[in-house]
Amino acid sequence: MIRTVILAAGLALAPAAVLAHHGWSSYDADKVVRVTAPLTDVAWGNPHATAKVSYQGRTWDVVLAPIARMTARGLTQDMVGPGKPVTLEGYPRSDGSAEMRIERVTVQGKVVELR
Repeated sequence: MIRTVILAAGLALAPAAVLAHHGWSSYDADKVVRVTAPLTDVAWGNPHATAKVSYQGRTWDVVLAPIARMTARGLTQDMVGPGKPVTLEGYPRSDGSAEMRIERVTVQGKVVELR
């Protein structure tokens, strides 16, 4: 009985989890953004680490990669902490909102591919 209730609860919550995760199709892969600036408001967590950066007179939301992928490729939380200068390369959202999906980060002379 308890197993049935847990299974039913999990199935009921699954659509919400899917809707909460954004798809990569909402980013314009034809427009590459390259920003060299310090990051602010870095959140080192899953499903993706996030940060903010000042670019073109606006504060942009930065979508990084999952923690496991970044650390496996040599990018640590200390390297991208608030105030640390980095170069970000990625794609802006297609709808014009100030958000970018990052493909690579260059920090301390090291290029880290995130995708």
